[in-house]
Amino acid sequence: MADSEPKQVGDEFIEDDGTVVDEKEKALEGVYDLVLPPGVPYKVIMEAVEKYNLEVTTRKCALKTIDVESENLLVLRGELESVNNAHDYIYKKLSEKYNYKRR
Repeated sequence: MADSEPKQVGDEFIEDDGTVVDEKEKALEGVYDLVLPPGVPYKVIMEAVEKYNLEVTTRKCALKTIDVESENLLVLRGELESVNNAHDYIYKKLSEKYNYKRR
């Protein structure tokens, strides 16, 4: 019997009680993601990364605006305050570029 197979009948239906946390989850504790929509200029992303000490990565996200499978989107990852500051910075830069004003 392989290790991946259930040891007892019904073991495959036992729900995870959340007590087991793997290494990947531990590494992401206290880390937040800012998902960037497609079309954010590369220059603005890199400015935010450098200014707020963030990591660029990808994440599978479902897009509600168009009917497609989930896709990998760029994400800025870091501490909550840095991610929030980056959000405000990117919003400000894009607002300036496209003369957008909140209503």
